[in-house]
Amino acid sequence: MELFYYLLFGGLSVVVALLELSKTGKDRVATSASFNSFKNNYLVVYSLMMAGDWLQGPYVYFLYSQYGFDKGDIGRLFIAGFGSSMLFGTIVGSLADKQGRKRACVTYCITYILSCITKHSPQYKVLMLGRILGGIATSLLFSAFESWLVAEHNKRDFDPQWLSLTFSKAIFLGNGLVAIVAGLFANVLADNLGFGPVAPFDAAACFLAIGMAIILSSWSENYGDPSDNKDLITQFKVAAVAIASDEKIALLGAIQSLFEGSMYTFVFLWTPALSSNDEEIPHGFIFATFMLSSMLGSSIASRLLARSMPKVESYMQIVFGISAFTLLLPIITNSLISPSGIKGGGISFAGCVQLFGFCTFEACVGIFWPSIMKMRSQYIPEEARSTIMNFFRIPLNIFVCVVLYNVNAFPISIMFGMCSIFLFMASVLQRRLMVAAESYRSKSQDRTAMKERDTEAEPLNI
Repeated sequence: MELFYYLLFGGLSVVVALLELSKTGKDRVATSASFNSFKNNYLVVYSLMMAGDWLQGPYVYFLYSQYGFDKGDIGRLFIAGFGSSMLFGTIVGSLADKQGRKRACVTYCITYILSCITKHSPQYKVLMLGRILGGIATSLLFSAFESWLVAEHNKRDFDPQWLSLTFSKAIFLGNGLVAIVAGLFANVLADNLGFGPVAPFDAAACFLAIGMAIILSSWSENYGDPSDNKDLITQFKVAAVAIASDEKIALLGAIQSLFEGSMYTFVFLWTPALSSNDEEIPHGFIFATFMLSSMLGSSIASRLLARSMPKVESYMQIVFGISAFTLLLPIITNSLISPSGIKGGGISFAGCVQLFGFCTFEACVGIFWPSIMKMRSQYIPEEARSTIMNFFRIPLNIFVCVVLYNVNAFPISIMFGMCSIFLFMASVLQRRLMVAAESYRSKSQDRTAMKERDTEAEPLNI
């Protein structure tokens, strides 16, 4: 392994450590003991849920290939997962609002455990069922847990500002530290201990079962709108009306779809980008470096969210702009630096530049998650939170399915350019969201001032 990888990983580790250790009073928010207990309980559960997800990632493709399936068969399995999330995600989101978010979180655990069990079968139909179950579970992971957290936080009358602390710490742990440890643990189970590529899936099922036990024993139930006994169609209409009638919600959904669509596409592009000339690259170590970069981003986000200024709507414009530039780097480097005529070998200079840019993109991802969670908690109505959040995932899943289906039809430079355009569009829409949010706050303050003036004037009219 080349020195460059160690230097990059070590440098990121030092920066993350310094950021965490150098936090001052401005970067920390005074909270209560009851909130800290609530937050820590959620973080333990969320970390276990993410461990169950991350353990599977490094060996999904490899397991399918070991069963003898070719690239086309494996591509169809992945498309089934995203398609399942698109088709069933909105339904399970609505059921979460209607039947209870705690119950939905337990359903996530059961569904994903069943998906892990299917990995023991080499039968294509069984594996396809597992991908469908995994798609349903993914929709629940990215909607039910956040919806439960926001509702429970508000129900217990905690300071709304404290919600950002939970979001940023959840991303720091679940999408950063846990991802790194899970990747290394999966490698130990499958390779070092020789248990084979199915072992990480068994470990994931164990972590999910532990998390489910904690949920059942310590979480209370909450609902989207317990006052109305709405059917699924009514839930869909409520969500659709909320999106159509509130520009802020519609903008938020478009921004999320554009960024996440680019992010999931990047997952399929970074390997061929860094090894365009058959260079030998350490995939696992690079993955760990990406996750460390995400931790750096979440650490930066925790500082930003702890302050009243700048507003999240403001700084996210810059984040999307930087993201757009980083995904242009493969196009820029390929046009400025001629590739080597020798196949194989170590990573090229252009690859080093691209890898640094990709780490910057992953840092932006780390900032994005707690920030988008903060904006969703502000703008999405409680009565249909899970439903609306899964509505946002429909265009995302369509986009990813189209990319997967046509991944060999377009040059990699076209794919990166498309992602960069989407991220630039997200930055423009984020600017519009900031204007709309400021306009809404200004009107609300004007209405409040008018009510106060009317209240003061009433005794004079008697």
